[in-house]
Amino acid sequence: MGRIIVALGGNTLLPMDDETMEGMRERVSEAAENIAQIADEETDLVLTHGNGPQVGNLMLQQEQSDAGPRFPLDVLVAETQAQLGYILQQELGNVLEETVATVVTQVRVDEHDEAFERPTKPVGPHYSEAEALSKAFQTRQVTKADGRTMYRRVVPSPDPVEVVEADRIETLLEDGQTVICAGGGGIPVVRENGVLHGVEAVIDKDRTTALVAEDIGATTFLILTDVEAAYTDFGTPDQEPIREATVAELRELLADGQFAEGSMRPKVEAAIEFAESQGEKAIITSAERVDEALAGEAGTQVLP
Repeated sequence: MGRIIVALGGNTLLPMDDETMEGMRERVSEAAENIAQIADEETDLVLTHGNGPQVGNLMLQQEQSDAGPRFPLDVLVAETQAQLGYILQQELGNVLEETVATVVTQVRVDEHDEAFERPTKPVGPHYSEAEALSKAFQTRQVTKADGRTMYRRVVPSPDPVEVVEADRIETLLEDGQTVICAGGGGIPVVRENGVLHGVEAVIDKDRTTALVAEDIGATTFLILTDVEAAYTDFGTPDQEPIREATVAELRELLADGQFAEGSMRPKVEAAIEFAESQGEKAIITSAERVDEALAGEAGTQVLP
């Protein structure tokens, strides 16, 4: 089947009703069972994953404790890459009965990206208005699922420019390894005078996955989320799943505002980018429908 790259959403790896290690391991184990269906001797498999809930928990722990140093966001992204990579590689390795490799991945961004002037990505815990006003960092108003108005920290979300460890990922694939990489969109870094250093930002995981896909010559881009497909009129009585669409058709739906910012929109944009650059198919679906989606019987099939 060639090379398949799979992007796992952070919320698909941590149940909202059980944020314990046991809950996370159970959810990861379920994902591993589904992903293992597509692994065979003729397929190179690469996984990326989100980390929003996990980074949020680390930020909350830092705020609630006066013990020990506080680490910047790029270090927290690195921590969650290792944390989730360890659990994913162990659970998937147990299912496949083979070694799976995790690459702690740096992703270079442009230090002049306009995103650094306009932080928009909400991260970390929720605050009341009074709490938000007391913070040293920038916050913005958000609406929780229960309808309450709260505040969250916002950070820049620059576009990924280069996957620093791309050649190492390729080497592992050529050696027959299943690879986990670019967790949480990658550790955001900039290069100044030939030297890399981290920056406080969050890179969109699906955009980075599309970049990794281009680097390794992936033939299929599988975006796994917590819904079975992309929808038009999502969340309304008129919602309809998009079963198949060309890049041009999806661009029209994007222009019409059909996909929510920070939710389905970046997934659709990443699928478009992959289909255009690679001339191959991208699929948006849930972990439970992987096998059917690859057979063209579920999910949203994005065609060049």
